[in-house]
Amino acid sequence: MQYDAVLFDFDGVVVENPSPRRMYDALTRTYEKLGCSDPAAETVQEVLSGDFESIADRCRRLEVDTDTFCSQAAREMIRTQLADVERGLRSMYDDVTAVRSLELPLGVVSDNHPTVVSRLLDRFGLRSLFEAVYGCPLTPDGLDRRKPDPTNIERAMGSLEAESALYVGDRPVDVRAARNAGIDSALVTRAGDEMETETAESPDASPTYRLASLTQLPMVL
Repeated sequence: MQYDAVLFDFDGVVVENPSPRRMYDALTRTYEKLGCSDPAAETVQEVLSGDFESIADRCRRLEVDTDTFCSQAAREMIRTQLADVERGLRSMYDDVTAVRSLELPLGVVSDNHPTVVSRLLDRFGLRSLFEAVYGCPLTPDGLDRRKPDPTNIERAMGSLEAESALYVGDRPVDVRAARNAGIDSALVTRAGDEMETETAESPDASPTYRLASLTQLPMVL
């Protein structure tokens, strides 16, 4: 199929995923600064998955304002991710170099905070490659736009004036987001990467293409 643009997920596709342990540490500092006891283990998953109802419910039980919690958590998680990059604990994938050879308009659509995405693109010298960059702030509106919601994919396509696009991700939720946006998807499963427990073979999460590396991407375009 002829595509007008290629869109990429960020974590797990362009850069290595953030450490769950480090994200838990960031939330622990959030709790400490709000005068609360250490967070439950599932709190990290609630925040990372964008489960706002669970976050709000947890805040009610802690007697903490939800907006205050989300603002503090965002600050700590942004600070942690940027520090990990500077310390060499997290880097971009080597095969991202293949993206430089693509001649189509490119964009990033991520569930990570837009500040993190923009700063890491700058840090790795990738910002000029992507004409459209969309992330999800830790706010009710931002969390509503997390995948599989297609809103940010559709916004990126609009910014690139693309009628057709390929979305490249590393998780079944990326495939579903592409399907919800009415576009094709490519699922990257690098050797050694851990696929989330949710199967990629479910009817709504079967990708158009399967890639072992981004170096294979030019072959499907």
